[in-house]
Amino acid sequence: MLNDTASDLLYPLIPLYLSSVLMSGPKALGLIEGAAEATSSILKLVSGVLVDKTHRVKPWIVWGYGLAGFSRPLIAIASSWVGLLGIRILDRVGKGLRSSPRDALLAASVPPERRGLAFGLHRSMDNAGAVLGPILAAVLLGYGFKVRDLFVISIVPAVLCLGMSLLIREPKNALAEVHRGKFSWNFHNLPIEFKRYLLAVVVFTLGNSSNMFLLLRARELGLPESQVPLAWATISAIAMIFGAPLSALSDRFGRIRSIAAGWLAYGLFYLSLGFLPPENPILLFGLFAFYGLFLAATEGVEKALVADLAPSAMLGTAYGWFNLASGMMLLPASIIFGWLYENAGATIAFEFSACCAVVSTVLLFRVRLTAN
Repeated sequence: MLNDTASDLLYPLIPLYLSSVLMSGPKALGLIEGAAEATSSILKLVSGVLVDKTHRVKPWIVWGYGLAGFSRPLIAIASSWVGLLGIRILDRVGKGLRSSPRDALLAASVPPERRGLAFGLHRSMDNAGAVLGPILAAVLLGYGFKVRDLFVISIVPAVLCLGMSLLIREPKNALAEVHRGKFSWNFHNLPIEFKRYLLAVVVFTLGNSSNMFLLLRARELGLPESQVPLAWATISAIAMIFGAPLSALSDRFGRIRSIAAGWLAYGLFYLSLGFLPPENPILLFGLFAFYGLFLAATEGVEKALVADLAPSAMLGTAYGWFNLASGMMLLPASIIFGWLYENAGATIAFEFSACCAVVSTVLLFRVRLTAN
């Protein structure tokens, strides 16, 4: 929650800062976000493999939160989009170091029948920070602070986050249970059903470009600059409230059906946003709330399904490959979306994403759950 308060204090403002201060457009935004997430994804595989090898998670989590938290304020001194690119990559290096170890820690800390609830609760706390951050940004902007000032202020929740991460205790017995068996990080040793699931995730992510394009679209449709952070807060608030209960439903009704419903909802959202007429803030906020339901229904469940499909001895590695596959696709996804947005128009770009959601849902139903 603390980390995302710091992150989402700034996240909705980066497209505005990029366009109004650094004088760059959608193409630069797509390249920045795609490259940053691709870097993060590679490190997620490395850190996941090392968790399986060393059986340690805390050092990666501490370094990951620390590096991300102390790099974000540097945006205030960026003088070009190239400088912003470097800082965003440094931020995502921190995320890459912590994500797979954190997911393995969560999966090791609860029984299999409660994984949906556990990951849903994690995402709800994550989204709680994503609510607090934009609201804080809106308040500070309303009181006359400049966008650049907010980058410096983000150091406060970042320091608190680092302090909390130092208090984490590794559940040694649970981790020992997870990591019994011969160590291997080879992709070929993972089950075929996990690979099928990964293929579906790759296709979906190809149409799931950076969420910053949603904020750019909202501004294009006439939403005032001061309300852009509130639009992002709306998404996060809905995801925070419904994340745990919707993810817990997957423990009863099945993860594949839950994810499929969420992906189809995503396609409907993107299709609607592509055709939405300008100057319609009520409908725009309604669509953003609907997008929050998609996140609530899928974010935790997608990761819980990884633990259902992967061998227990390769749990960290499986999360590494999952995060790598989904994150690496964000580079082409953001570049393609940015190119379509700028050259073919917003409607075509959003239609492309909706089509990817439908195709990936079809692929998802090819996955069969088996005991790992």
